[in-house]
This record gives sequence, C-alpha cells and structure tokens, in this order.
Amino acid sequence: MIVLAGLAFGALFGAMLAKKRGGKGLDMAQYAAGFGIAFGLLGMFLTIFIERMLVS
Repeated sequence: MIVLAGLAFGALFGAMLAKKRGGKGLDMAQYAAGFGIAFGLLGMFLTIFIERMLVS
C-alpha cells in the first residue's frame, strides 16, 4: 500500500509542480511519471525496510 500511495502522491506532486512552473499537458505528464516512479521506488524500499524490521 505504501508503494501505491507513493506512486499516487508523486504523480500528483509532479503534475502540480510542472503546472506551477508553467508547463503544458505533456510537461505535466512527464513530471507526473518521473515523480511517480521516484516516489513509488521510495515506497517500495520503505515497505521492504518495514517488513524486515517486523520479521526480525
């Protein structure tokens, strides 16, 4: 769930950032994809870290 939340939050954040900087639709899509991937990866690593801490 953390991965999906990170993906959604990153996409939303990226699109808003591109719009704030004056970007058009494709700029917003590119920022949303980039930030979505980055935040999704961070969420995946956080999920793995939490899982390993709980199992140990």
